[in-house]
Amino acid sequence: MKVLLVYPETPNTFWSFKHALRLVSRKTAYPPLGLLTVAAMLPREWELRLVDLNVRGLTDEMLLWADYVMVSAMLIQRESVDRIASLCAARRKPVIAGGPLFTTSHEAFPAIPHFVLGEAEDVIPDLVQDMQAGALRHCYQAPGRPDISRVPPPRWDLIDFGDYHTMAVQFSRGCPYDCEFCDIVIMN
Repeated sequence: MKVLLVYPETPNTFWSFKHALRLVSRKTAYPPLGLLTVAAMLPREWELRLVDLNVRGLTDEMLLWADYVMVSAMLIQRESVDRIASLCAARRKPVIAGGPLFTTSHEAFPAIPHFVLGEAEDVIPDLVQDMQAGALRHCYQAPGRPDISRVPPPRWDLIDFGDYHTMAVQFSRGCPYDCEFCDIVIMN
């Protein structure tokens, strides 16, 4: 199975740090920790590639290579998600979308056929089985919040550390802040 994990572009805002990153010779601030963690939950024998649109563009060659495209996004990345969904639909590549944006508003994305809502740990086994069978459901809903100690280490091998200014480590679920670009507080 060939899976392309795509992280949408963060628009040019204060939180994208695009202007400051030039001063430290980095392409983006943070790696796509959610997708890297999901990648660690997929079967090791599968071929995985990750493209972070904050680092490089999405090419036809990348899409044509993939059996499935997985996307994870936050609220602020909506515009980029729409472009990704259009590209995938035009090339008849099935998209599986998860993350905060889709958990809170998956109905707003009719071009995306499959969703993982909530945390992925408890639904990944069913998702993998259905992907292998070629029989994906529309929605996979997590029953709750899994124990953080069951989360595998991210697949750091899928990124170039030199592209990122800061590395992230997940040690809890949720966030205590209420930033305008994020809907984590709605989920948790």
